[in-house]
Amino acid sequence: MTAIQQTVDGLRSLRLTAMAEAYQRQLENPEMRSFSFDERLALLVENELAQRTSRKLKRLVASAKMPEMATLEEVEFGTARGLDKALVMSLGQCDFIRRNLNVIIVGPTGVGKSYVACALGTEACRQRLVVSFRNVNDLLEEISSAEADGSTSRLKLALSKPDLLILDDLGVGTISEHAAQILLSVIDRRMRKSSLIITSQWPTEAWHGFFPNPTIADAILDRVVHASHKIAMGGESMRKKQAKKRLGK
Repeated sequence: MTAIQQTVDGLRSLRLTAMAEAYQRQLENPEMRSFSFDERLALLVENELAQRTSRKLKRLVASAKMPEMATLEEVEFGTARGLDKALVMSLGQCDFIRRNLNVIIVGPTGVGKSYVACALGTEACRQRLVVSFRNVNDLLEEISSAEADGSTSRLKLALSKPDLLILDDLGVGTISEHAAQILLSVIDRRMRKSSLIITSQWPTEAWHGFFPNPTIADAILDRVVHASHKIAMGGESMRKKQAKKRLGK
């Protein structure tokens, strides 16, 4: 076995796979001979770090279970949509998560609330923050199932741990007394160490009526609404707009 192969095998055994591959590419590139040892080593380390960052991002995005791969670069900003670009891009820096603040996005169905929420979620993943996406209606079913099989504590822990929890489409589906208590427990845990993004077709003034118990409603809204950045979206349904494009209208 040659010294080069020993080096490659050694890098692989240390799980420095990207560095091993970059080392082999350097050997095949005559132009690299003009580089110093320190320069070549720096390039190898840079390649390994880049590959690890990329893999970490993919794992975080996959574990977040967001319904679409959304990015702030692809968000459409326009007067009709009611999106303040400066605010949205500022939120993309994710300081609101580090400060344990929330984001509320409201507007009619189809205007892209979920996309903006997922785009912010993607930015959080890029900054190595743990994100979890839940459609509220699906979450209510999860809570009901957890109550039936005795896994409520595990579910509350799963909802409490992520740095950012996205609750999509609040107001669709009936919230039971038990589900409201679970949500209050989770939000109470999260308010001191993490953040929420909540999307809804309804303005926050209507949220109180989603909950069967006014006292629990007051407690939840007091913890969420007053510590939130608010985005009110409008304009034409993006789904309708995209359908028109496909039909050539």
